[in-house]
Amino acid sequence: MKVILTLVAFFWILSVQAQCSEEAAVAYQKQLNAKYANPEESPLTKKDLKKFKSLDFYPIDMQYCVQAKLVRTPDEKPFEMPTTTERKPIYVKYGELHFTLMGKECKLDVFRNVELTKKEEYKDHLFLPFTDLTSGNGSYGGGRYIDLKAPEGDIIYIDFNTAYNPYCAYNYKYSCPIPPQQNDLMVEVKAGVKEYKK
Repeated sequence: MKVILTLVAFFWILSVQAQCSEEAAVAYQKQLNAKYANPEESPLTKKDLKKFKSLDFYPIDMQYCVQAKLVRTPDEKPFEMPTTTERKPIYVKYGELHFTLMGKECKLDVFRNVELTKKEEYKDHLFLPFTDLTSGNGSYGGGRYIDLKAPEGDIIYIDFNTAYNPYCAYNYKYSCPIPPQQNDLMVEVKAGVKEYKK
């Protein structure tokens, strides 16, 4: 069985950790499409890969780039995160992100994959799974992910234009973390990758 460890191959986008920009979002989309078109990296089935041209993105909108306050939760205990299969990877809650999106006060829990962050190149990697009011109604029903880099201070930028689908949205062979209930946003996030339609 193929497994997915929070799509670590997307870590390259995290070098842009200052204020996000439209240029960075455009570059992200191009790199993501290139990855999906590459047979060596793509999660697509061989059949779908043959006709793949581009993922379907919401229009880039900088209203969906928000500044969040990170509230660390250092005393959290590691836990088994449910996935779409029987696999139970170990995560730990890193903190809470507080921000305003489309006029609404929001909070999301952000996590670390315990095994992944033992590797030097991923020691600052944070995993942000979420659902919102577009889930199953424009975006993938199982939610989406954003990869972040732990900041030095308590301010972090979340660019929802870089929200991507779990691999299991494209191929049932993958095992994907399920966004926790507390990470369900009561707002439409019309940014990032849309639902995949074959």
